[in-house]
Amino acid sequence: MSQKPLRILVSDKVWQTRGNDIRDAMGNVPFVRLSIEDVLEGGQQADVAFVSRDVTGASTKFDIKPDTQRFYDAMLVSQDLKWVHVHSAGADRFVYLDLMDRGVTLTTSAGANAPGVAQTTVAAILALSRRLPELMQCQREHRWQTLLKLGIPPDLDTLTIVIVGWGPIGQLIGQALKVFGVRLVVVRNNPQPVDIADKVIGFEDFESVLPETDWLVLACPLTDKTKNLVSAKVLDKIKQGAMIANISRGAVVDEQAMIEKLRQGHLAGGYLDVFNQEPLPPDSPIWDLPNTIVTAHTASFSQGMFARMENMFIENLRRYAKGEPLKQVASR
Repeated sequence: MSQKPLRILVSDKVWQTRGNDIRDAMGNVPFVRLSIEDVLEGGQQADVAFVSRDVTGASTKFDIKPDTQRFYDAMLVSQDLKWVHVHSAGADRFVYLDLMDRGVTLTTSAGANAPGVAQTTVAAILALSRRLPELMQCQREHRWQTLLKLGIPPDLDTLTIVIVGWGPIGQLIGQALKVFGVRLVVVRNNPQPVDIADKVIGFEDFESVLPETDWLVLACPLTDKTKNLVSAKVLDKIKQGAMIANISRGAVVDEQAMIEKLRQGHLAGGYLDVFNQEPLPPDSPIWDLPNTIVTAHTASFSQGMFARMENMFIENLRRYAKGEPLKQVASR
């Protein structure tokens, strides 16, 4: 009996640029490539799908553009769908949760964006610690102003930086900052020692380190455990003058409480790349928060990121074709 071809839904762009790699990954296993039109207009069913970065495009979790929705619809109508690989590190988009609830295996590209996110975050921490935004404002105003008046920056080796989440992003940030001699505290699910960390704690002890925190770096996935992790109560406990960097998800933080702490100066500033609502509305007070760098969920972007995401799908596809365990399987 002949083997039924595996039906793989990928974008036109991925098929055009990586079609040969997909063929190589499948080896002798028969397959057919499906387009969105094959599924939505042709009535075919996908067994496997790859949500590549070009599929989501300018869409966000809450603002889904029509082309992205069509790809989502093609997955949702494919009752035979068994496995989906996504370009993102997180799996918290509603369509992914719906598919997992349906029994579809979902794998992520965690780590593909880590270099860009880590580099951007470290750059922001250094810029804010060295008061570069204020100095750049002086430049725009053609105003000669030394740090004697703006405020002398602290030595980095006197700072305690708490990184919540010790995946690829958190690890790269920690490695980079440790070069400057910072005291590094890691918060992770399993509080096993970390070579470069001065202290490692579990999430249950998170609040205990807040009074000594100079920088709180959120690099954790959004889960039931991390949703609203940085609550109003937590922000009350954090050290006066601490700064915050959120490159996780907006829902990890009580956004309104954070805004108030930044306005009051209890939080001295921070770097924000993710928000409860994306795109961030033009009238959001976050845009005008003092001493805060705001970017449009774009910390991860780098020229090599897209190829790394595609390579992760192709490696998992090779595993799938051989019946081997998939890497980076997401869970609810």
